Amino acid sequence: MFISNKRDCAKRFSGNPLIGPSDLTPSRDDFEVIGAFNSAAFTYRGKTGLLLRVAERPKQESGRISIPTVHPETGKYHIKHFRKDDPLLDDSDPRTIIYDGRIWLTSVSHFRLAWSDDGINFTIENSPAIWPRGEYETYGIEDPRVTKIGKRYYITYSAVSENEVAVGIIRTEDWNKFTRKPLILHPFNKDVCLFPNKSRGKYWLIHRPSGILWNRSWMWISESPDLTHWGNPVCLARTRPGKFDSTRIGGGAPPILTDKGFLEIYHGADKNHKYCLGAMLLDRNNPAKIIARTGSKPLVQPITSYERKGFFGNVVFTDGAILKNDELRIYYGASDSMTCLAKVHLSELWRHLGV
Repeated sequence: MFISNKRDCAKRFSGNPLIGPSDLTPSRDDFEVIGAFNSAAFTYRGKTGLLLRVAERPKQESGRISIPTVHPETGKYHIKHFRKDDPLLDDSDPRTIIYDGRIWLTSVSHFRLAWSDDGINFTIENSPAIWPRGEYETYGIEDPRVTKIGKRYYITYSAVSENEVAVGIIRTEDWNKFTRKPLILHPFNKDVCLFPNKSRGKYWLIHRPSGILWNRSWMWISESPDLTHWGNPVCLARTRPGKFDSTRIGGGAPPILTDKGFLEIYHGADKNHKYCLGAMLLDRNNPAKIIARTGSKPLVQPITSYERKGFFGNVVFTDGAILKNDELRIYYGASDSMTCLAKVHLSELWRHLGV
């Protein structure tokens, strides 16, 4: 059953969350899973697949913080320990620690597959499908998004290390064998959404570079002849003062082709780090052109207890949506902790966008 509300346009699944940290076993016995969220969504051989971002860390002990990194050559964990009373330690953000000016993440993420016949009840694989690898992923891999082009599935993701956040791409045809390609975008880039169809003979992707001098976090769009070399960037969408997306915006689910154009579900945040979801309709023949965009009322905003309280509360964030007939199912992360489900009918979404 899906439940309506008056504060946004989404109908939430009454059994949310679909998947939480307690549903997964960590990759080693002395670790704990703290998040199963920001999952890519796709269909394969009649099943719904989720590629979960699984965040884990060492079990914590009183008086100190233990954080993991992945060795770039062996792929094994290296654990660092910090005393909580150390004056050089800043642990005010649960996602990171800063020690003597150097930053680490408090957890490392890998990707794990989950499968469902009905898109609601999922069986989670016990072992990681994709593990961090190499010098650009020592802090983990995050926020996967899946786009099918032809017979291949392409996974774009954030590669995190001391080198900051770059963008990687992996391809697969059977979800058993994975081919890693070189990084496609340098730091600082993230929130990459690959389009499923060519336009004007080119591949397209949405990405989010972050400015330093003016500290802008806007959505850009670039094109490629071969899915490897990306260029001709254009600023697609900017933040809007006074609205839910006033401080930063970024791509959410990979764009979906509809009879009206490409539908993009994106995320926006305000100065208080409240994350909501909005929608854009992009021109089919020129994806850099916005036909319509969510107004003042978000498509989805954090209103339930599981969206407002968690590892990092007041957050709804999507990396995947599936359109079947007139129903858009949005799989989203709640409070950086768990995977949830909401749906919107296309007819309602078009009214939301005024098209």
